[in-house]
Amino acid sequence: MTKIRIAIQKSGRLNEDSLQILKDCGISIDNGKDQLKASSRNFPMEVFYLRNGDIPQYLRDGVVDIAIIGENVLIEKGEDISIAEKLGFSKCKVSLAVPKSFKYSSVKDFEGKRIATSYPNTVINYLKDKGVTADLHIISGSVEIAPNIGLADAICDIVSSGSTLFKNNLKEVEVMLTSEAVLAVSPKISEERKELLAKLQFRIQSVLRARGSKYVLLNAPNDKLDTIISLLPGMRSPTVLPLAQKGWSSVHTVINKDKFWEVISELKQAGAEGILVCPIEKMVL
Repeated sequence: MTKIRIAIQKSGRLNEDSLQILKDCGISIDNGKDQLKASSRNFPMEVFYLRNGDIPQYLRDGVVDIAIIGENVLIEKGEDISIAEKLGFSKCKVSLAVPKSFKYSSVKDFEGKRIATSYPNTVINYLKDKGVTADLHIISGSVEIAPNIGLADAICDIVSSGSTLFKNNLKEVEVMLTSEAVLAVSPKISEERKELLAKLQFRIQSVLRARGSKYVLLNAPNDKLDTIISLLPGMRSPTVLPLAQKGWSSVHTVINKDKFWEVISELKQAGAEGILVCPIEKMVL
């Protein structure tokens, strides 16, 4: 039986988030500790656990068909590889940072400076676009220490919370790009495996829609029902059911997670009561 081959990061946060979205898609992975390859018991899939930086080449060579990988890695090492889906987790920035004592005014301040980074192509392309030339020191691993030991004047690295920069007496001065986990596709994927990819994407999209939404139930006085319904950014239209108490209705709808608190506040002001909020496991359109 044909199986789709997916690569995910061998360890770390992206590994955990990748396995979680597969689990939420109903895909069970049989893998033991330190295994480099595993299979799903209920979906035609093989999982390869690889180093993040190696995944673009595995995709390019057709060793794996798809991968869950940071968009920043593709920008650095795999711009020729297509993205099937943005996954909304493992969000970060790739930024330039300097010592806190550095009096920074603009990107022109990097002219002739030494920059330590694991993302040379990203830095070169960014600075070239700005008309700036710098001296790059390519480092695999932690680059934050480079300015403190005199190896570089600045760094380029992934920034999530900024706590690592703070601990190393650095400040972020230029955000070169923002990144999140994506589902990337090999240019050599077969037609048969494209069909499996379509099935997987259908599941992923249902999970992502659910993650971005909340199911809301509320009680509304009938004389304020039209106003309350007008505030609801639901899917098509909310479900309205009469309550046992005369003059009241129960309203059911779906609200985007990002607008949730704003909408709830407006609903309260409009007369909604007994508002109940529930998570959604899957949302199929």
